[in-house]
Amino acid sequence: MINRMRNCNSGSVAVEFALVAFPLFVTLFGIFDLGRYAITMYSLRTLASATTRQVVINCYAAKISQNESPNTCTTDPLSTTQKQQIAPALYWGGTPNVSISASGSALTVQVSAPSFSMMMPFWASALNAPSASAQLPF
Repeated sequence: MINRMRNCNSGSVAVEFALVAFPLFVTLFGIFDLGRYAITMYSLRTLASATTRQVVINCYAAKISQNESPNTCTTDPLSTTQKQQIAPALYWGGTPNVSISASGSALTVQVSAPSFSMMMPFWASALNAPSASAQLPF
């Protein structure tokens, strides 16, 4: 009877799994969440660069060649379809905001994803609503 009680390990596997499962799943979901953030930031930078390139092609170069200030080149040159082709990951959970402004001696293209939020609560709001920008001096 005493030997039988010493070799009884039937609940130890469940206890060990319970101790290991929480840190394992937090780590896995944290990695997944950071991956989503990295893809979103890459897509924002890509869209900002592509928008800046289109501004240069459509308006900026023409204004500079005519010795005019390009500070009126503040309309978004890309359609929604073109933006979806450039950065499809930004449209998984919402639509990005693109704004072009002339401030000082530069055109600034600002792209943000206001609907993006991290899934894991321990990131707090530090990584929510990411944005990227690109500048054209004039």
